[in-house]
Amino acid sequence: MHWINWVILVTYIVYVVWDGLRRTKGTVNIEGYFLANRNLPWWAVGLSVMATQLSAVTLIGTTGQGATDGLRFVQFYFGLPLAMVILGVTLVPFLHGAKVYTAYEYLERRFDAKTRSLTSFLFLMSRGMSAGTIIAAPAVVFAAVFGWNLTWSVALIGVPTVLYTVLGGVQAVTWADVKQMVVIVSALTAIVIVLLLRMPVPLDDALRVAGATGRLDVFDFSFDLTKTYTFWSGVLGGTFLMLSYFGTDQSQVQRYLTARSVDEARSSLLMSAYWKIPLQALVLLVGVLVFLFYLFQAPPLLYNPAHEQQVREAQPAEFAALEQRYRAAGVEREQSARNVVSARAASDAAAESRALDAFRSAEAVVTDVRTEALAKAETVTGQASRDVNYIIPRFVLDHLPIGLAGIFLAAVLAAAMSSIAAELNSLSTATVVDFYQRWFVPVASDAHYLKVSKIATAVWGLFACFVATYAATLGSLIEVVNRFGSFFYGSILGVFLLAMLPRARALGAFIGLISGMVAVAAVSFGAPSISFLWHNVIGAVTVVVVGLLLSSGPAPAQPARS
Repeated sequence: MHWINWVILVTYIVYVVWDGLRRTKGTVNIEGYFLANRNLPWWAVGLSVMATQLSAVTLIGTTGQGATDGLRFVQFYFGLPLAMVILGVTLVPFLHGAKVYTAYEYLERRFDAKTRSLTSFLFLMSRGMSAGTIIAAPAVVFAAVFGWNLTWSVALIGVPTVLYTVLGGVQAVTWADVKQMVVIVSALTAIVIVLLLRMPVPLDDALRVAGATGRLDVFDFSFDLTKTYTFWSGVLGGTFLMLSYFGTDQSQVQRYLTARSVDEARSSLLMSAYWKIPLQALVLLVGVLVFLFYLFQAPPLLYNPAHEQQVREAQPAEFAALEQRYRAAGVEREQSARNVVSARAASDAAAESRALDAFRSAEAVVTDVRTEALAKAETVTGQASRDVNYIIPRFVLDHLPIGLAGIFLAAVLAAAMSSIAAELNSLSTATVVDFYQRWFVPVASDAHYLKVSKIATAVWGLFACFVATYAATLGSLIEVVNRFGSFFYGSILGVFLLAMLPRARALGAFIGLISGMVAVAAVSFGAPSISFLWHNVIGAVTVVVVGLLLSSGPAPAQPARS
């Protein structure tokens, strides 16, 4: 990579850490450390909420998803606006008005301590694993592209993020998120402009070709529980997932608890409701445009350069034969795509139809050859060979102008750092407030709790780095992070739904939560096999049904406030 790109990347990392350290001044109590004294403006909170979601997993995994699968993934977010409206009139005003540090404190007030602790523990597990996945996204790419050891790649991302999160708390995290959103959106916009300028055919014609592969199909109205991305899984399963994520996940609840008022907290969430789907569509469109770019520019057989080199060295003759077949199929695919464009220009529908059929056939051959190459890479390296997470980084380093590649890599780091910082801060909050303070040291000075909070942040950072090395082998990271979340989110949401039902009792909530996790575990491991988005519905419904069945008798006295 050119030295100018390195200068941009290093300068950005130094600036973010310095700014985080600068904002540590005045953070002398845990309310300032965890909630910024509940005094952040709504627009900063809103941008922080969006930055937390728009992680490096999104920039790398979702763009790769767009290149290989098209726009269907955007259906995943169809439940987001509805979820934000529901939360705006239910949990947001209550949790903000209750002056709690964590969402799980409310569960002890409503039910009992064991329900609070179990729910908080499930959050810690889900969010700790998700933080590791977010680190894995850029780490595996940097390791492969630059030939670095994976441990050093994880350290490059994890160490500066942990540093400014440990020292600065949520205030440093939020204001870093604001700047990082600017960098991320700027980088995405610049890539789109470059791709449009370098497209050798008119954009509408190119999109017609992409449509022939199904990559522009947004809606799938089939009601198939085994299919991940459909309209119904997005609206129903997605709504449950978003309700749980934004309403009961401490990493998001903590964002709007920092707002000055309930109205500003609502406004910060509505910002995501308005802008998340268009922004996600932009990310997926970048992937589709990269696919189109590689129709007219010879793509690599394997996008992971480390695997490509290992296979080439281990089986040079076999790999060379695959490359020859791949190039031949690529030439035929390109010619068919150009024939589609020519037929459209001549308004020859019959010729266009024949050209599209030829294009689909050539595309199938390209896919088959790549499948053979990926299988060979898995055999040679002994590692999972899914390379969807390398498509965009490979394009950036091979084809973007000097300087712009550095900005994109800075955006990847920005996305990773903003999400990881938010996760670590929320993990520390739940650890200290829901466990350390609740069960071990209920009375101590703010200075003591502040010190423990910083230690907890560092420990969770170390845990996330360990998880990152495992998550890197699990395929499309945007799916991995949502699979981790969906395993827990539905059951956690179910407990909060029970809390809003007057009939629900503590025993029902606790046993219901356990039952929800058992039900999700059953369908996760094939009894029966159901797509992960539906796990959120199954978990929530199971918890509510079991909880209500086990709740009977008069309402118990409210427990003492923790």
